[in-house]
Amino acid sequence: MRHHSRMLRTPPPATLGVGARARAMRAAQALGIPVDYGHARSLRPQREPARLQSIGLDVQQRPAWLRPRAAAAFLRMRRAAMHDGIELQVVSAWRSCEYQLGIIRRKCERGQDMAAILAVSAAPGYSEHHSGRALDLTSPGSTMLEEAFEQTPAFAWLRDHARNYGFALSYPRGNRHGIAYEPWHWCWHAHRAR
Repeated sequence: MRHHSRMLRTPPPATLGVGARARAMRAAQALGIPVDYGHARSLRPQREPARLQSIGLDVQQRPAWLRPRAAAAFLRMRRAAMHDGIELQVVSAWRSCEYQLGIIRRKCERGQDMAAILAVSAAPGYSEHHSGRALDLTSPGSTMLEEAFEQTPAFAWLRDHARNYGFALSYPRGNRHGIAYEPWHWCWHAHRAR
């Protein structure tokens, strides 16, 4: 309960304006992300939401945020999973375009090849996390952000129930975006919400 009251006092982070997003996308191109990345990967640029709502703390005890309707849907879904004995933990939720740029920069600094980076991380400006609708999830005892998550009861529960709350797996095996299979990455879609 102490964390919950702390979250209520924590103001939501500021989202970037269009100009700041464009600067982050240009900086990403300077790192080697192709200018036609979005078209080549069938990915749309993602707008950051005007408002964010707390969904509590992530697994690293950082405040986690989603756009309000996605947050409400996730909190309902997490309660339903808990009722069925499944604990869904948040690894990552909303991320700014600048934060995504930082992820790409750090991977480049470690000497990773840009093609390999883009197989597992969307380019700044194109990540569903920017929209405030996407979550990376895990469960107790799972290794975070690993394909092995698909072997967990939490993944089985999500596969069977997430659509009831408007969430869908964004990157199944062999997806058209050329992004590696991510059983942990789920995105809320208003038109799918029941």
